[in-house]
Amino acid sequence: MRGAGPAAPSVGRVAAGLHPGAAGDRREQPAADGAHVVLESVGKTFRRAGRRTVAISGVNLRVATGGLVCLLGPSGCGKSTLLRIVAGALECDEGSVTVGGRAVAGPAPDRGMLFQSPMLFPWLTTRKNVLFGPKAQRAAGADERDDPELGSEADAILATVGLSGFGDAFPHELSGGMQHRAAFARAMVTRPSLLLMDEPFGALDAITRVRMHEFLLRMWERYRITIIFVTHDIEEAVMLGDRVAVMGGRPPGIREVIDVPLHRPRHAADVDTAEFLAVKRRIRAALTA
Repeated sequence: MRGAGPAAPSVGRVAAGLHPGAAGDRREQPAADGAHVVLESVGKTFRRAGRRTVAISGVNLRVATGGLVCLLGPSGCGKSTLLRIVAGALECDEGSVTVGGRAVAGPAPDRGMLFQSPMLFPWLTTRKNVLFGPKAQRAAGADERDDPELGSEADAILATVGLSGFGDAFPHELSGGMQHRAAFARAMVTRPSLLLMDEPFGALDAITRVRMHEFLLRMWERYRITIIFVTHDIEEAVMLGDRVAVMGGRPPGIREVIDVPLHRPRHAADVDTAEFLAVKRRIRAALTA
C-alpha cells in the first residue's frame, strides 16, 4: 500500500505541460502534491569497536507540503545521515519522523531518493530504467498499473524531462545532465510525495550544474512535490530553496533555519542581485558562528 500524502500528478497533468506562476501568486499554481515532513528531536549515534560517534542530535525541522528545503553544511555535519533517516533507510535512536502524517518505519514508494551518481542500470535502456521501479513494485503488489498505463506514464515523464527521443538509449550514450534527468524521471514515475536529493549535482561541471538547477526548479514548479535537498554549496542552496537549514556544531545538528525571500521562478542571473548576495552573507555568517 502506498504511503500517506496526496497522489502525484496523473499522466494527463504531466502531458498537459502546466506552467505555474511565480511563488508570490499561489492562486495560479496547481494544488501541492507533496507531503508534510516533521522531524522532532531526532538523534543518531553510531557505535563501532567500542567507539561512540554522535552523527546528529536534537534535530527539529518542519517542511511544508510542496516546500523545497536545503540542508547545508560542511562534510561530516550529518546531512546525509539525516536524509537517510527521513528516507527510512536508517533508524533514528531518538525522536520521531513523520511524512504525510505517518511515522517513518522503513523505506516506502512515497519517498523517492536521488544521489550524487544517477545510479542507472547500465544494461537497461533509459525507458526500461524508468519503468524498473514501478514494475518491481507491481511484482510486490504495491502498484496496480498495467503495462500500457505504465508505458504511457513513462513516455509522458520522459517527454517532460526532455528525453522523449532517448528512450532506447543506454546510460553510457547520455550526457551527465541527461543521466540525471533520466534518474529524476525514474524517481517521479513511482509517484512520490517526497523527493530526497543527496548532492545530486555535485559531480557535474559548472555549466551543466546551472542547467540542472533550472531543470529541477521547473520540475518542482510542475509537480509541486516536497523536496529536501542536501548540499555543501551556499549558492546552490539559495538558488533552490524556500528555506536553508544550516547544519554543524558539536554534536551536529541544525544551527539555524534561514528563509530565502527571493521571488520565483529563479534563474542563473539572480546570483548577482543584491537580494541573493544578502542571503548568502547571512548563511555564511551562520556557518561560521
